[in-house]
Amino acid sequence: MRRTNTFAIRPLSEEDEHLLRELLDASASLWNELNYERRQRFFDGDSVWDTADYRKQYVGVLGSATAQQVIRKNTSAWQSFFAARENGEDTAPPGYWGNEDDGRELRTYIRNDQYTLEISERSRLEIPVGQALKDEYGLGYHDRLRLEVCGAPKWDGEQGRLEIQYDEVTDTFRAFQPVTVPDSRQDSPLASEAAALDVGANNLVACTTTTGQQYCYDGRDLFARFRETTEHIARLQSKLREGRYSSRRIRRLYRKRTRRRDHAQEALVRDLMERLYDEGVATVYVGDLTDVLSTHWSAEVNEKTHQFWAYRSFIDRLATTAEEYGITVEVRSEAYTTAECPMCGERDDTNRDGDVFRCSCGYRGHADLDASRTFLERQAGESDVGPMARPVRLKWDDHNWSEASSSPERVRPNEERTNRSTGNGKLALHEWIATIPTGGIPRLQPREDVNPRLLRNSHFGLNNRYTAQG
Repeated sequence: MRRTNTFAIRPLSEEDEHLLRELLDASASLWNELNYERRQRFFDGDSVWDTADYRKQYVGVLGSATAQQVIRKNTSAWQSFFAARENGEDTAPPGYWGNEDDGRELRTYIRNDQYTLEISERSRLEIPVGQALKDEYGLGYHDRLRLEVCGAPKWDGEQGRLEIQYDEVTDTFRAFQPVTVPDSRQDSPLASEAAALDVGANNLVACTTTTGQQYCYDGRDLFARFRETTEHIARLQSKLREGRYSSRRIRRLYRKRTRRRDHAQEALVRDLMERLYDEGVATVYVGDLTDVLSTHWSAEVNEKTHQFWAYRSFIDRLATTAEEYGITVEVRSEAYTTAECPMCGERDDTNRDGDVFRCSCGYRGHADLDASRTFLERQAGESDVGPMARPVRLKWDDHNWSEASSSPERVRPNEERTNRSTGNGKLALHEWIATIPTGGIPRLQPREDVNPRLLRNSHFGLNNRYTAQG
């Protein structure tokens, strides 16, 4: 099975940071130039594959292998675009990695046999650099750029192509390393219990298990922050001069909004799967929202389900994480589960007001938790669902999903702290603590005993030597 290690990296000096930025900027320029030619050919009705040899133009800065990886990534994006068109999907051609005026997206790809990742007390990552940059920065012919690794990658196995990105919002360089992990690394379910999930936005997930456990993940605060950022983006867009549709600040807000959502989603899936594994759950049923959306569509439902919660992305992440625990995920229709009374089965004479469900028979309960139980009874059989224990309600605090009624001592541990840096006599100017939320992305925090004035990274203005088309 395929998994991805995500970790933060940092240069050892200001000069190394400048070199890394130039390397990533040149990769973005290569992508833009190649993509510009392919877009023009596509719109003119010509073949997008017959292009100039951009590898030769960038080999001095990126090196032959890295230049080729960027080109292959662009080729893969165009192949996916054509495949989507053949399937009848209305999709746009691959876009650019920013531009010179608003700033390029700093990103590159390193072939799997061209980088070295060492994890120990002094973790480090070494990547190749083109000869032109070696000469400019005084590196020897065989030298590579050495970077500190912050955090401990979770997976070990056959390494794939490394992706490096610069996150301008948090001023952090991140590396993404896909690895192939043996199937034997999967856990096996402790029993053959089942669970059903009701996916929404007020409550992101309501879960019921055949063992009688219920979990409810509150999403109101997350959606309120999402809506607040969306409104801020709209205000900034209204102030753009005519003919412009975005800016660096707007793109940063979009990325911040997406990362905040993805972080909460990843942590939720990890927390839920750990709980279900402990319950002995082997199969998870999750509702297919297609029928629900077509019947009860509204602008707010669309925003919550597609933009904020990203339902399809959630299902993919759920299935991938469940695979680690040997748990199977099955998508089934959940039609009418939110309207059906769990006591008498009535569907027409029922009412929902927020989280409260009421039926004409006198029944009153939690709408989403009742829906997940009804959904589970349909799939697993009513006789297989045991009596319900008191539901566990969880809230998000930007780092953890914590039980709302729990004392601090009972909150599930969701973070571990490490401090890994490259040694060999060449330490960075300051020390950091890498915080790794479960299933999330490492965040860097300075140690309290370090002068905060020394912790401000310098920002470099590049020479813009690489031309960005489009």
